[in-house]
Amino acid sequence: MLDRRALLLALLLCAGTALAADPLTYGAKAQQLISKGDFVQALDELKAATSRFPYDQELKHQLAFTYTELAKRDLQSGRYAQAAENFRQAHELIPESKELALMRGIALYLNKDYVAARDELLQSGEGSESLVYLGKISYDTGDLPGALDFWRRAKELDPANKVLAGLIEKAERELPVESRMDKGYSSMFDLSFDAELPPGLSAEVLDALESAYNTVGADLGVFPTARIPVLLYTKKDYRSVTAGPDWSGGLYDGKIRLPVGGLTELTPQLRAIIFHEFTHVLVAELTHGNIPTWFNEGLAEIEGRKLFAPKLPQLDAAQEKHLLPLADLSGGFSGMGGGKAWMAYQQSFSMTSFMVQRYGWYSVQEILKYLGQRADMNTAVSKALADYALDLNGVMREWRESLPAAGTGGGSQ
Repeated sequence: MLDRRALLLALLLCAGTALAADPLTYGAKAQQLISKGDFVQALDELKAATSRFPYDQELKHQLAFTYTELAKRDLQSGRYAQAAENFRQAHELIPESKELALMRGIALYLNKDYVAARDELLQSGEGSESLVYLGKISYDTGDLPGALDFWRRAKELDPANKVLAGLIEKAERELPVESRMDKGYSSMFDLSFDAELPPGLSAEVLDALESAYNTVGADLGVFPTARIPVLLYTKKDYRSVTAGPDWSGGLYDGKIRLPVGGLTELTPQLRAIIFHEFTHVLVAELTHGNIPTWFNEGLAEIEGRKLFAPKLPQLDAAQEKHLLPLADLSGGFSGMGGGKAWMAYQQSFSMTSFMVQRYGWYSVQEILKYLGQRADMNTAVSKALADYALDLNGVMREWRESLPAAGTGGGSQ
């Protein structure tokens, strides 16, 4: 009897081992995990399975699909380097897939790894989307004619694409101005400037940019590795290129654009604008554009006003009824008239500087980190200020309570 039981147990164990070794079983288990959204565990299962059955095409395609889904999640969360790596793993499993080459190229572009992105996009074929991103790489690296060539070819394939039409129109507006510009360089910046500007001004601007790189980088906790394009315009060219409001003193739209016509040397006000616009560079790097305008502009005002503080009346409790709602401050300011724009910037500065003073730069860095992971502002604040048990409404309440009584503030803020 004992021998028969031992034999039965041995048979069961062998059957279980055979079942576990079956690629269909691995695939089914992985599929269950995928259907539950547990891609990380599914990845472990499928990697183990493909190592045992390296020629099973179904397992290979399941593994590639899992890498792709993880990469898409990374893209949504702003983890561009990790997304590119997961797309690479998927593409190695299905090397004939042009779609995977395209997706990896896009992830590399978003991570500002332009050389690798270009190589990957060129492998993905002559589709409209790959041409759009090849154009973006050319544009971001200062090759406007190259960008226009790619975008015009993309437009032939996708003539109804309004976004593409906007890119072409913008580049065509900039090309006549930028084609006659001189060039200058420093360790992290590529400078283009109007040949009519005083020759010493460009060198002073580069020095200010390098100073901003170190100072603002220390406050926000990030030091970009990709080179940053900066353009100095005459005031007339600045208006024609940017179509910005009359009160605009600078712009960051992927490139720092500054109107400096008429200046012969770097003034404290221009230096402050450089620090202001460079702050937008870092905020974009950290949040990928997922940030309310008031917080973005508030941080930029903090950095700029360290160098040049305008003579502005301080906000006080008596002005509370005139304060702009957060909804108005969360969108762009460029469409505002001068008076409303002044209040928008002053209020943004007041709210954001209060947050820095009350909760510290580390908490601000944490808010930016969560925004970069696609959290909304309230969630980002709640997570970053968990030790204070505060959400965004709580922060705004504390800020309002901090405003001085009417007539006691005075001066500039």
